[in-house]
Amino acid sequence: MAFSGNIPVYEHLLNVKEEKGAGFLVLVDPDRSSVDAIAGQAKRCEEAGVDAILVGTSLMMGNGFDAFVGTIAGAVGIPVIIFPGEKSQVSGNADAILFLSLLSGRNPELIIGEQIKSAPMVKAIGLEAISTAYLLVDSGRITSVEFMSNTKPIPSDKAEIAVAHAIAAEIFGMKMVYLEAGSGAQNPVPDEMIHAVAASVDRPVMVGGGLRTPESVAAKVAAGASFVVVGNHLEKSANHCDLEALVQAAHL
Repeated sequence: MAFSGNIPVYEHLLNVKEEKGAGFLVLVDPDRSSVDAIAGQAKRCEEAGVDAILVGTSLMMGNGFDAFVGTIAGAVGIPVIIFPGEKSQVSGNADAILFLSLLSGRNPELIIGEQIKSAPMVKAIGLEAISTAYLLVDSGRITSVEFMSNTKPIPSDKAEIAVAHAIAAEIFGMKMVYLEAGSGAQNPVPDEMIHAVAASVDRPVMVGGGLRTPESVAAKVAAGASFVVVGNHLEKSANHCDLEALVQAAHL
C-alpha cells in the first residue's frame, strides 16, 4: 500500500472534509480501465488534487481485481478504497474498503448476505473497513446497480424516505451514508434530499452519480455533501481535462 498516512483512512477522510470543506473522490471501474493504463490515470487524479480513489464495479468480468488495485496503490500516495460490487472484490493491496450495506433495497443478500461472505477475508488481511449505508436513489433511468441488485431505488422526490434510512444507519452505528444515483445516471441525487439527510444525521454524506460539471459538484457540496464521487464521466479520456475544475468545485 502506497498511502503513507499514519492514521486510519476514515480519520484521514474526516480531516479532508474539515480542511477542504468537502472531499472529491474518483471511482474507477476495473471492467472499463486496463491495468496498463490505470497507473497513469491514477497519477493524473492525484496531481489534480483528488482526495482518494475508489475501485469497484457492479459486474466483474475479469479475474485481475487484486492486481488492478495493487497497480493503483503503487502509483499514488492517496488512499485507495475498495467500493465493492460483490464479495470477491476484496484486496489486501487497498488501504480500506467501504463495507457497504444496500439499506435502501429489500434484497437480503445485499443488506447482509454478501457482507457475511466477505467479512472473514476482510478481517484476515487486516483491511480497514468503513461501514457505509448505501442508498440508491432514482435517477430517471435504470442503472447498472439497480439492475444487478434487483432493488427499487428511493424515489427522488421522497427525501423523507432517504432520511429514515439514514437515521437507521446512524442507529446501527454505520460511519457513512452514501446517496447514489448510479453510474451514468440521467439525474443526480436532488439537492433537497442531500440537505435533508445531512441535517438529520451526524455522519458524513457521500454523493455520487450523474455529476458532470463543476457547477453540479458545487451544488451537492452546498447542499451538505461531505464527499462527492465522479466515475463514469471521467472514463472518457477527453473529459480528464475537466478534472481539476471538478476537484476545485468540491474544495471550498
